Amino acid sequence: MAMRNYLPTENELYGSIDYWNSRYSQALEGHENNHEPSRFEWFKSYTDLSDLIERYITPQTSKIFLIEQMRIQHAETCPKMSWMQGDVRHLPFADSSFDAAIDKGTMDALMCAKGDVWDPPKEVVENCKMEVDEVARILKPGGVFIYITFGQPHFRKKHLERSGIWEIEVIELGDMFHYYCYVMKKFANPIS
Repeated sequence: MAMRNYLPTENELYGSIDYWNSRYSQALEGHENNHEPSRFEWFKSYTDLSDLIERYITPQTSKIFLIEQMRIQHAETCPKMSWMQGDVRHLPFADSSFDAAIDKGTMDALMCAKGDVWDPPKEVVENCKMEVDEVARILKPGGVFIYITFGQPHFRKKHLERSGIWEIEVIELGDMFHYYCYVMKKFANPIS
């Protein structure tokens, strides 16, 4: 299926669960017809990001993947793995539960409301704040938050900054059309 069939009629649809369910279902159907494994990538592929991710997330790191298709695909190979779906603004986990968290477009979906990108609507700002506060809460001291996006630093850093919690490293990915990886490593002794 051509990429253009995945594009929404309005940017606000990127924030809709129905849009993403339809998009991933279409991508999966295209791969099943070719008897190939489904590997739909919205940003960079795992191959593009593997060196960066493996630098921060070791095999001992706690991970959660929130994709129903992965649950089905790995039911036999990972029978003890728990699979959950939740609201990134209200995570159902105890404080300091995880070594790492990865956002690959979730905040971007929260930011696709109509309005001025330089001065986003109050609801957008609050939703982004809630996501980042929740990630900071569930990360263990020394844990890492990796955010992969097309959002340039002058649009994203203000939502990620948490004084006394972490510093932000920005890594530019790509040659012409850039993506960005923001890496926040939680301080060993964060100051709330």
